[in-house]
Amino acid sequence: MTFIPLQNYLRTYRRRSFLSQDEVAFLLGAKTGTRVTRHEGSNRIPKMETALGYEVLFGVPLRELFASEAHKVETIIRERLPELIREVEERGESQQKLAFLRSLSERLAKHHENASN
Repeated sequence: MTFIPLQNYLRTYRRRSFLSQDEVAFLLGAKTGTRVTRHEGSNRIPKMETALGYEVLFGVPLRELFASEAHKVETIIRERLPELIREVEERGESQQKLAFLRSLSERLAKHHENASN
C-alpha cells in the first residue's frame, strides 16, 4: 500500500496546539488568519520566512509539515542524481564531490525504499 501524504499538516498541528488561525497569524507577524487559512488549504505556498515560522511554532520539521512538497522535491532530486553523477565522472571532477553525490543517492534510495514499505 502506497502512503500518499496530505498536501500539508499545518491544520493538524495548529489544532493540536489549540491555537486559532488568527493567533497563529499574529505570532507569525500577520494581521489576520487569512494567509494561514490559505496555507492550510494548500491554496498558497508560504514564503520561506513563514514556513520556518511554522516549524518554530509547532516544533515540527518542514519536511513533516509539508510532506507532499518534500516528497516531490526528493523525487526530483533522486531522479536527476544519476545524470549529474555521470556528468561529474565524465568531467573528471573531484572524488569528494562524487562521494557526496553517491552518498546522497544511497540515502535517498534508502529513504524512498523505507517510505514505500
